[in-house]
Amino acid sequence: MAENSVVLGMADLLVMKAPVKLITLGLGSCIGLVLFDNVARVAGMAHIMLPDSRGLQGSEKVGKYADTAVPALVEAMLKQGAAQSRLRAKIAGGAQMFALPGINAEFLTVGAKNVRETTRRLRDFGIRLAASDTGGNKGRTIEFSTSNWMLKVKTLGKGVNEI
Repeated sequence: MAENSVVLGMADLLVMKAPVKLITLGLGSCIGLVLFDNVARVAGMAHIMLPDSRGLQGSEKVGKYADTAVPALVEAMLKQGAAQSRLRAKIAGGAQMFALPGINAEFLTVGAKNVRETTRRLRDFGIRLAASDTGGNKGRTIEFSTSNWMLKVKTLGKGVNEI
């Protein structure tokens, strides 16, 4: 059976049964988080933009923040038949896209903060990080395929890495 390809936008979160290819574009400091249970044949993806939602209104998409995206993605996976004990994660993104010479601006480290908060939230749920491709200063596009449970990471100027 052919895979359906589904493209997620920024702050989106989606869970689907196999066969599917989940894609998100334009990961700079953002995190592309994939959760999967290959026994239940369920995969989910979130395009996380910021580490936490503290002090914000409730009208934002839950996929936008690491502290809300991870719990929401886990819950959606379980509703589709995944078992929390079998969930594995793969992440990509978290680049530092901008640098200002002579300025150590805290707001420029959003990528590193996104990586830290996402991995911390995964640990809170006991979910093993199976693979990651994070950091650097280049944008990425990712595709997760349930045909082989691999995450294809396309990094600008660097080529393709399968994790």
